[in-house]
Amino acid sequence: MDYHTYRQALAEQLQGAELPFQADEFAARLARTRILMKEAGRDALLLTDPADIFYLTGYHTFEVSVHTALVVTTERVVLQVPSIETGPAVVTATVDEIIGYRWESLDEVTVPLAEVLAPYRAIGLDAFSAGLRFGVIQALQTRLGSGRFYSDGGALLDGQRLVKREVELACLRESARITATGLAAAEAIITPGMTDNDIAAEGAKVLLAEGSEFMSLQPIVTSGRRISVIHVNHKRTPIAADDPVFLEFGSAYQRYTAPMMRTAVAGRASADMQAVRDICRGMFESLTSAMHPGNTFDDAARAAEAVLAPHEERLFFSGVFGYAVGAQFPPSWVEGTGYIARGQERTFEENMVFHLPLCLRLPGQWGIGISDTVQVTRQGGVPLTDNDWQINERIDARFHKD
Repeated sequence: MDYHTYRQALAEQLQGAELPFQADEFAARLARTRILMKEAGRDALLLTDPADIFYLTGYHTFEVSVHTALVVTTERVVLQVPSIETGPAVVTATVDEIIGYRWESLDEVTVPLAEVLAPYRAIGLDAFSAGLRFGVIQALQTRLGSGRFYSDGGALLDGQRLVKREVELACLRESARITATGLAAAEAIITPGMTDNDIAAEGAKVLLAEGSEFMSLQPIVTSGRRISVIHVNHKRTPIAADDPVFLEFGSAYQRYTAPMMRTAVAGRASADMQAVRDICRGMFESLTSAMHPGNTFDDAARAAEAVLAPHEERLFFSGVFGYAVGAQFPPSWVEGTGYIARGQERTFEENMVFHLPLCLRLPGQWGIGISDTVQVTRQGGVPLTDNDWQINERIDARFHKD
């Protein structure tokens, strides 16, 4: 059976069986996209970001390294996938047409895609998408002419995805619940002598047991001096008595992720650790107070910077106080549609959702990270996750007699 026959046989039994939302939800998203296309003077979009494709069609798979493209026009929606992804396309997506190419033969991509795009003269694409392959766009431009292609296609989706619809908020709330359960389970077993892998394994087990799908980022656990190095992860490192342990988890529910950071201590937290926690909390309060509709992302960043300023020579901070989250795929849960940082002049709107990754690192010594995922409301930022903003001290009588 070739993949064309496979697709037809599946469609007879399972067409749309795993569509993540009702068809009218996707119809509303598509209608809004077409309005934006008309306003921008685009008669077609060529989208290659897995999250954009999911947003408009529901299509999802864990194999996101292969070329996949979605063509949106005023008349139809066409999904191009490799032969190996025919099954997910049939089961998870709502589109007018699925076209395939043999997984092992990238040279089959260009001709059918060019045929779909040929009638259109103003094609928007996302020039910053990791899924946009130079070989594909170069071949299309050679066949159709480079003058047809415009780099603003991604922006038409970004603004729409940044403001969450109610079904998306419901998914983020469920992700927040699962995330919190996994973090609590992982924190509960922290003991000197175990490894960071032991803690990550417990968290991952509970996240999956509670209903998480494959995650856009696996659970992050580091301890002691390794916390001071941004973006390292568990690596069979033993936990020493009184070591801080940093955890950052984000479950996936219908691909939506509400991340949260926690810091615990395998013993007692020092006064300095508690003081850094207080700085993180102050930054969080300043951010959520500033996250009102009409304020800019820059306004919120400056408010948090004022709290950090007396400590910025001693402690390292990434510079991004928040990033939008929603539906994503590996290798990251960062949506990429908006950042709370200096110079970002976009204004907050109700139902934007941001993870506020407030981690302060003392180079070569330790770090303290605590965070929530926050929804923008008329009253400011309101957490979807339920962090208590405390450092959990895991006292073991073998190491602490008092």
